[in-house]
Amino acid sequence: MKQSSYTLGDIAEALGAELKGDPGCVISGLATLQAAGPGQLSFLANPSYVRYLSNSHASAVILSPSMAEHTQTNVLLLDNPYLGYARLSHWFDPSPVAMPGIHPSAVIDPTAEVPDSVSVGPQAVIEAGACLGDRVVVGAGCVIGARSRIGGDSTLRPRVTLAHDVVLGERCHILSGAVIGSDGFGFANDKGVWHRIAQIGRVILGDDVEVGANTTIDRGALDDTVIGNGVKLDNLIQIAHNVTIGDHSAMAAFVGIAGSTKVGSHCVFGGASGVAGHLTISDQVHLTGMTLVTGDIREPGVYSSGTSADKNRQWRKNAVRFRQLDAMARKLKELEKKLEG
Repeated sequence: MKQSSYTLGDIAEALGAELKGDPGCVISGLATLQAAGPGQLSFLANPSYVRYLSNSHASAVILSPSMAEHTQTNVLLLDNPYLGYARLSHWFDPSPVAMPGIHPSAVIDPTAEVPDSVSVGPQAVIEAGACLGDRVVVGAGCVIGARSRIGGDSTLRPRVTLAHDVVLGERCHILSGAVIGSDGFGFANDKGVWHRIAQIGRVILGDDVEVGANTTIDRGALDDTVIGNGVKLDNLIQIAHNVTIGDHSAMAAFVGIAGSTKVGSHCVFGGASGVAGHLTISDQVHLTGMTLVTGDIREPGVYSSGTSADKNRQWRKNAVRFRQLDAMARKLKELEKKLEG
């Protein structure tokens, strides 16, 4: 059982924070600056929320040293307040803690390796030759395909599907509805008729990977689809066959990566971004929301495409101008030649 409350002194020591205030102050929950009340702790990571700080009723606030002068309450000083909040959030997480054991309705092949420390929920299926590490949690209705391997301390929320020969590293967290190892979209055309190509590669996830709800990661056609260590994927993302994503990259919802594209490490892709197939994306590339990438990106940096919302009348005028850009560019070149002559 988790504790229901902690003293500020204990919290400060655990986070390595400098405490200014009462170390005996008891904290029993977390809340936003606007909603927090006595006994709750909040945080200030975005300077735009500083306007809420002076009127907050939180018993304590995690913030950076530069913001300490804006409040008279107890403060925990950290250079990265959001990281402090992230670590502390697990202390107050109300999610049920899975206990070791196998539900009677689960179906487990006799050749599967399932340690005693594993938790297997109702109606889960673990197929032949699968191998689970210590303290793995398999939620209700999950399917673990033949010969798949799951590293220790990984969690599969209810209704996750791992196809055959999928490899998960340690401490992975897979949310409900995710499908890992589905067949890639591979078909050969013969006189207008499509013929399915068997997808014989695998999907390999590194350690500490998180996969959001209803995200799909396709298995490789020949080589493997590989997701690096520490990668974070939001809900409703499509990763096609033979894609490689480098360590510690993060992608927001609705991102789509077409087949055989290689994404570097420490990349951040905003929501609804799309990347065409067979491309190479450098390390440390940031795509803003709804960016469409159709060519290689060889240098780190922030990239954008598309247009922001505008009043319909103005947007339509701009759309007409966009279609005229080529003709305008030709006329500009002609004028430049005349001026040079």
